[in-house]
Amino acid sequence: MKNRILILTYNSIDANILKSALLNTRDGPFYTECLSRLDAGLERLSLGGIDIVLVDLSLADSSGINTFNQLFNRIPHTPILILSAYEEEPLAIEAVQLGAQGYLSKGFFASSLIPQSLRSVIQRKNVEEALYKERSRAEITLNSISDAVICTDQLGNIDYMNVSAEKLTGWSIDEANGHPIADVFKLINGVTREPERSTVALVLQKNESRDLPPNTVLIKKDGSEASIEDTASPIHNRSGQLTGVAIVFHDVSHTQALSNKMEHLAQHDFLTNLPNRILLNDRIAQAIILAKRNHKQLALLFLDLDNFKHINDSLGHAAGDKLLQSVAQRLRDCIRGSDTVSRQGGDEFVLLLVGGEFDTDAAMIADKVRNALAAPHSIDGSDLYITTSIGISIYPADGKDADALLKSADTAMYYAKGKGRNNYQFFRSEMNIRAVERQFVEANLRSALEKREFILHYQPKINLSTGKISGAEALLRWKRPSSEMILPDRFIRIAEDCGLIIPIGRWVLRDACTQAKKWIEAGLAPVSIAVNISALEFRQVDFLESVRSVLNDTGLDVHCLQLEITENVLMDNAESSAFILQELKNIGVQLAVDDFGTGYSSLSYLNLFPLDVIKIDQSFVDGIGNSKDNGIIVGAVIGMGNSLKLKVVAEGIENLEQLNFLKGLHCEEGQGFYFSKPISSESFVEMLASERSF
Repeated sequence: MKNRILILTYNSIDANILKSALLNTRDGPFYTECLSRLDAGLERLSLGGIDIVLVDLSLADSSGINTFNQLFNRIPHTPILILSAYEEEPLAIEAVQLGAQGYLSKGFFASSLIPQSLRSVIQRKNVEEALYKERSRAEITLNSISDAVICTDQLGNIDYMNVSAEKLTGWSIDEANGHPIADVFKLINGVTREPERSTVALVLQKNESRDLPPNTVLIKKDGSEASIEDTASPIHNRSGQLTGVAIVFHDVSHTQALSNKMEHLAQHDFLTNLPNRILLNDRIAQAIILAKRNHKQLALLFLDLDNFKHINDSLGHAAGDKLLQSVAQRLRDCIRGSDTVSRQGGDEFVLLLVGGEFDTDAAMIADKVRNALAAPHSIDGSDLYITTSIGISIYPADGKDADALLKSADTAMYYAKGKGRNNYQFFRSEMNIRAVERQFVEANLRSALEKREFILHYQPKINLSTGKISGAEALLRWKRPSSEMILPDRFIRIAEDCGLIIPIGRWVLRDACTQAKKWIEAGLAPVSIAVNISALEFRQVDFLESVRSVLNDTGLDVHCLQLEITENVLMDNAESSAFILQELKNIGVQLAVDDFGTGYSSLSYLNLFPLDVIKIDQSFVDGIGNSKDNGIIVGAVIGMGNSLKLKVVAEGIENLEQLNFLKGLHCEEGQGFYFSKPISSESFVEMLASERSF
C-alpha cells in the first residue's frame, strides 16, 4: 500500500507541518504531494494514484463548500478530509454531511494521532471497496448464472431473488420481498397434481440441505408450469447460527422432454417409430415369464422383405425409407393391441404374438401379413410391390429365451427364402444349416491371423468447417486367397462369440498405430487414428497394459490414438468402465462413444465418463431430410455435445443435404461415402498428401 496523500492548502506552514507529521511514522510510509490551487489538484487527481485528499476549503482559486463539491464530484470514492480552523467547523461539518470522511482541526496537525487517523481512514475505505467489489461480484455472478436463486430469512420470508428466479417464477424481487416462500414458490407433484411441500420448512427445522422429490412442478405467477429440480441449504452467520435458507433451482422441462425423447429413441426405430430390438427383447422376456406362469405359448415371426435392395438401388434410399414406413403401418394393422411389431434394422421386422393357439394363429397371421404387404404401396406417385419371407418360432418348443427364439425364427426365415421367397416356414431342428456355415467361418478365422489374411482400410474423417482431413477410422477387412473381400458383418459376431475378437482386435490396434506412425515419419501431417474396441477386449484384465505396450512399441504420439467404444459396452459395468476410461485418459488417449443414441437409454454416462468425442450413429444421419424428428434429434445431440465440450462426429454422410444440415448445426467432424469409402493405406496416403479439401 503506497498511502499517497494529496494536500490542498494555500497555507505553506500547514502543509509543512502535515508533511513533517507524516514523515518517518510507524503508521507509514506516507507519500505526500502539496498543491495550493483547486484546478491543479483536480488535474493531479485525474492522473489517479491518490489514496486520500486533505483539503483546506479556502484555496487561491476556490473557497467554501464549492471546493469540496468539485472534489467530491471528481473523486466520489476517494476519502476527503477537511482542514478546518475552529471558526470554520460548521463548514467542515456540512462537508462531512455531503460525503467527506471527517475533518482535521488546524493547530493539531503535529499530533501523533494524525498518521494513525489517516491510515485508519485509508484502510477503512479499502475494506469498503473490497466489500463492495465482493458484493458486486457475487451479485453479477448470481445474475449471470442460469440457475434461479431465492433466499429467505429464518422465518421463511423471501429477502433475495436473482434475475433467473424472477424470470422463472414470474415474481420480481420488489413484489416477492417479505412474502412467505409458499406464496411465490408454489409446488405440486407433476404426477398426482397434489400440493408439494417446500423444502424450506424442513431445512429450517433440520438445519441441513434438502432436495425436492422427483416430478416436482412449479406454478408460476401467471399460472403456467415448469418442471424443476432444486436444492435448499441453510445459511449461517459467522457464529454458525441459522439465519435463513438458500434455494437453488432450475427448469428441467426441456431436459426432461429431451430425455424422454432420447429414451424413446433408444427403444424405437427412428424411421418407423416401431420398437427396436432392445425394447423387443424386453417384451419377449416379459411375455416368456407370463407364458411360463400360465402354461401358454407365444410365437415370433421373423420377416425379411424380398429383394428390397433392388428398390433401394433403383429408386434410392428415400423411396426405400417410405416403403419401409408403409410396411410398418400395415404390420401394425395386422396384429392385436397385445402383440408387438418391431423393426430389427434394414428390411427385417419381428412380430411377437401372445395369448393364442400358435400353430394355427401364427400361420393365420403370417398369411395375413403376406397378403397385406403384397398389395401395392403408393410411393411418390408410383405403385411399388414387395413380398416377404417369414420364419416362425414357438415358445417353448423352439427356444426358452429371447435370443434362442429369435435365432430359430431367423433360421426359419432363411429357409423360407431358400424355398423361393414369399412364404412362411416354421422352425425345425434340421434347419440349422447356418450353424454349419458358422462353424466353417469360425474354423477359418482361427488361421486367418496366422496367414495374415486380415487387412485394414481407412475411412477419412473430415473437419466440416475447413473441409480438411482430420483423421481416419481403421476398418477391418478379411481377404481370403482366391476369394472376395469379406466385410466384418459376416465374421465379427462369430469372432466375438468364440473369443477370437481379442487377438484380432489387438492386431488391429497395433497395425493401425504402426501405420499412423509411418505416415508421420513420411512427413505427412499428423492425424488421429480411430480404432473400434469390442466388449471382450475392453473387459480384458490386461487391456490397459496392451494399449500402453502398443503405443510404446510403435512410438505413436498418444494424442493421435482415438479408441471408440459403444454405449452398451460402457454401461455393461459403469463403475468398471469409468475406471478403465480414466486410466486411458491418464495415458493421453482420446475416447469416443460410438453409435451414440442406439444403445443405453440414459444420458447420465456423458458426465460419468471422461469422454472426448460423441459419434452420431449413421441411422440418424441417414434420416436427415426424411424425418422432421430426426433432424431435431441430430440437432439436440450436437447441441448437447457442444455444451459438454465434446467433439461431435457424424457417421454415414452420403449427400450434400446431410452435409449442409450438419455444418449449419456446427457439427465438428464427419465421415461417410460423400467424402470417401474406406480405402487402402496407400490410397489414404495419396489423399492426405494431396491436401485435398472437401
